[in-house]
Amino acid sequence: MVKVLLFDFDGTLFDTGLGVMRCVQYALGKFGIEEHDEKTLRKFVGPPLDESFSELYGFSPEKAREAVWLYRERYQPTGIWECEPYPGMAETLDAARAAGFQTAVCTSKPTPSAMKILERYEMVEKFNFICGSEFDGTRSKKFEVVQACLEHFGVTDTGTVRMIGDRKYDILGAGKCGVKAIGVRFGYAEPGELEQYGAEYIADTAQELREYILHLNA
Repeated sequence: MVKVLLFDFDGTLFDTGLGVMRCVQYALGKFGIEEHDEKTLRKFVGPPLDESFSELYGFSPEKAREAVWLYRERYQPTGIWECEPYPGMAETLDAARAAGFQTAVCTSKPTPSAMKILERYEMVEKFNFICGSEFDGTRSKKFEVVQACLEHFGVTDTGTVRMIGDRKYDILGAGKCGVKAIGVRFGYAEPGELEQYGAEYIADTAQELREYILHLNA
């Protein structure tokens, strides 16, 4: 039986794209780079930021870390609030909890940032555990966050856990820990990305996700 559900944050629980993309533009601007291509900017929503700066702009590890700090200059006071929960996601969480599942936020976003947003939308109590990265770089990889969640819940059989996310990083991070992943298409994945990396199931809406979750143990 599946007992624990791990939810990604950016692109899964919340549409944080506007704030993320504006803060990326801010950081790049400090390096004299003007980026207006939304397709490129969307790639920053979800993965660890330093990886995206390195992969997309060839930044060295040191320059990528500097870019992350510049990103946070705008994100902490402003960008953090440029988001909203996806329609139906709160109801999906309530239904999952009512059905007996334990739930966790499992995100590459810094834990304090995720917590602030959840507090504003009165969603903290919908989770048994909230886990992300830390500002000092601790748990910067998705598999490290997944592993921390498994340890918190005392999981001995990874078949009792599902990761729910919108990007390949969620699927790969979960897979590295032996956990299967459910994809959501309403986030920021590239076309075909979730299928390519082996999502167990892909939901187009929070309603579809809710129905799938509630039938996991049927």
